[in-house]
Amino acid sequence: MRKSVFLVLLTVESLAVREGENATVGRLDLNRYMGKWYEIARFDHSFERGLVGVSAEYSFRKDGKIRVINSGYKDSLGGERKRAEGKAKQPDPADPGKLKVSFFLFFYGDYYVLELDQEYRWALIGSPTKKYLWILSRTPHLPQEVLNGILELARKHGYNTEKLIFVEQPETDQSV
Repeated sequence: MRKSVFLVLLTVESLAVREGENATVGRLDLNRYMGKWYEIARFDHSFERGLVGVSAEYSFRKDGKIRVINSGYKDSLGGERKRAEGKAKQPDPADPGKLKVSFFLFFYGDYYVLELDQEYRWALIGSPTKKYLWILSRTPHLPQEVLNGILELARKHGYNTEKLIFVEQPETDQSV
């Protein structure tokens, strides 16, 4: 297990900028980041409360911003599907891991890519206030040793991982 955690840490070490707990990745290829991500875990907040089977899909818009489509199911995987569409932007290409996301007019929130797998298989997303934290994956489930490594990285960024809610996901990709 220690070896697995070490390998996870080593993999992300080359991508991360280390300037403290709010450090974000030093490189972010937005083309590779586009596509579907499953929400493995999150901090509780009102806009996702009760949702399971949550995913986010990112694609480029014609205006250069990023289209964000978040969806999930209320209370169970067979529940009512909820969907929210927003937009994201990268304000400073010199600080690529610090994005801004909006789901309401011109009000943007921070979306910090804290850690990112070298192959873009998983991502750790947070905020400067530590109020928000997400673990995202390209697949509905992560191997436990990989998840343990990501949790350790979150703790190193100053997050209390005891507050995470692990999100129920389908056994396999249910994309239509």
